[in-house]
Amino acid sequence: MYEWIIIGGGIHGCTVATYLVKKKEVPIHKICVIDPYPEPLFKWKRLTGLIDMPYLRSPFVHHLDTHPFSLKSFKKGGGENFYGPYKRPALPLFNQHSNAVLEGIKISKAWFQGKVEHVEKGDNGWIVRTSSLDHFYGSNIVIATGMNNKLAYPSWGSDLVVAHPKQVGHLFAESLPRIEPPIVVIGGGISAAHLVVKLSKQFPGLVYQIARHPYRVHDFDSDPGWLGPKYMSGFEKISRYEDRREVIDHARHKGSMPSELANKLRNLKRSNTFTFIQDEIQSWDVSDNEIILHLTKIESIVKAKTILFATGFSREVMKVDWLQRLIQEEKLACAKCGFPVVKEDLSWCNHLFVTGPLAELEIGPPSRNISGARKAAERIVNHTV
Repeated sequence: MYEWIIIGGGIHGCTVATYLVKKKEVPIHKICVIDPYPEPLFKWKRLTGLIDMPYLRSPFVHHLDTHPFSLKSFKKGGGENFYGPYKRPALPLFNQHSNAVLEGIKISKAWFQGKVEHVEKGDNGWIVRTSSLDHFYGSNIVIATGMNNKLAYPSWGSDLVVAHPKQVGHLFAESLPRIEPPIVVIGGGISAAHLVVKLSKQFPGLVYQIARHPYRVHDFDSDPGWLGPKYMSGFEKISRYEDRREVIDHARHKGSMPSELANKLRNLKRSNTFTFIQDEIQSWDVSDNEIILHLTKIESIVKAKTILFATGFSREVMKVDWLQRLIQEEKLACAKCGFPVVKEDLSWCNHLFVTGPLAELEIGPPSRNISGARKAAERIVNHTV
């Protein structure tokens, strides 16, 4: 019987595991982390590596460890390690620090690679079953699964991916098509921006970015005031969860990017290294191994041999079979938006906790971010019996 079973081994799950070991002094052999991938932060490292992200968007105090200045003291000096007034860490530094923190708590001893298929309450705790029919028994569970891995496409995009998988793919899919110019990147957010910068270096003049909106420039994806009482004190007084959802959706700067990345794109545009088109796709067809995209506003076409969607994940975070069954069996409270209604300590019911997107009606707009992972871990550790 484990003391804690953590479902999900990404940023959120690993942060919770770190806090349990370091702050609550839970022995690592009493913790089980179940994740589909072979090692911690596997998906994070893969996706950030794919787009050659140089620096995190988060400042240096946001990381997996318990002490706020742990990352800053991990490797001192060197302007290459931190960027800008908020001292945003370089991706290699952040990953090295994360590895050191997780090796320090010996997370490999708690790691189990598997896909959760069923969760139920037993006589003495929780039972978790995976697709390989392994059973795990635990006193407490933390659901830290993040997004649901369902990729988001514009209305015309799904059919195109199915029809031409060797030429069309999603940045967040398990595999990408072969990259051959001319290339079209669909999307206007930070992931699309990093991808365009990378591809423009490899194929100058042969990359197109198509987005529905101009560049939205914000240092962070929500105002830093949400990390403290400036905004959170008012948020916590909101009793109706429909109103909390509205505040969260309004506070997030969706599809945005920091100023230095927007400036980099503008410089690349001026030098004709890539072409930015603000428009939508009306239809598509294929001719001579090229996909022809028909634009809506300018009544023009763009030809591509490769199309990459950088359009994120589906918003239907809660549409996971085992999670829906658990909600029904345990009669777990959900708001009208479908997200969990939890207590201040992020317990959904006795000994069942959530973090990440599932905790956002309590944590607020930063809930999905690294800062949200730290806030959630702190609450879970400090408020549990």
